[in-house]
Amino acid sequence: MSGLSSGARESGSVPIRLIAIDIDGTLLDGRSKLPEANRVALQAASARGIEIVLATGRSFHHAQPIADLVGVDVVLVVSNGALIKTAAGATLDRWSVPRDLARELIAATRKVRSGAAVIFDLPDQGQYVWEGIDWSHPQRRWYYEKHSRFMTESQDLVVALDDDPIQVAFTGGVEEMRTLVAYVRTLPYASALTLTLTEYEARDFSLFDVTANGCSKGSALATWTGRRGISPAEVMAVGDNLNDLAMLEFAGHPVVMGNAVAEIKTCGWPVTASHDDAGLAQAIDRLILVS
Repeated sequence: MSGLSSGARESGSVPIRLIAIDIDGTLLDGRSKLPEANRVALQAASARGIEIVLATGRSFHHAQPIADLVGVDVVLVVSNGALIKTAAGATLDRWSVPRDLARELIAATRKVRSGAAVIFDLPDQGQYVWEGIDWSHPQRRWYYEKHSRFMTESQDLVVALDDDPIQVAFTGGVEEMRTLVAYVRTLPYASALTLTLTEYEARDFSLFDVTANGCSKGSALATWTGRRGISPAEVMAVGDNLNDLAMLEFAGHPVVMGNAVAEIKTCGWPVTASHDDAGLAQAIDRLILVS
């Protein structure tokens, strides 16, 4: 596919001043590599004064190396909107889960899940604290091998929660995580939390993240753009998965990747090429660089 599908909105009289971009399945291709076309397009957009935000479900330690690859100044929205940071690691804003709620959640879900992790806004091995995760699983092993310096094992996360985390995280098969989400929604305090599911059906792998009430990529983007004096009409957002929905709804120029999950594609937004065909670069070219 070249450019955006029919129904694409041109930037019109309101210029785009900020691009918010998901990482996995959007910025990166199917091999988790950054296509050169995407890098070139982002650098060209940045040279025009357009701000770049990478918005991801990844923790900061997992997202920061990608920011370095882009080669321009970026702001990072990580942990599905729970944390806004500079690429250098300075915290710009944070929304935490009350530790008592996190403790209750960890304890209540033990009967219906295996491992779990809690993530803190810390720069060292205290950033990611985990309990009972099988790191030999082929979908997880690489993560531990690459990021273990930021990770600490706990025999009991309830005890380890001596501060408010920014995220409680679970991973597993698609159906396993759907079942876990359905169970958590029955808990009496579920409405005080944000439940975010990200699915990769082709790999039978899913991420279930629990963050503070009202927290999302969209809410974090609204906070950041409000601080920068940028209106939604001046925002372009590009994503492919369920956790991108709020961000796409917020932006005046939402763009959906060709490889996006079906639920996102049915929203009626413009669709670009897939992540393996540098769909992000094509969208930037169409909406920004040729205008």
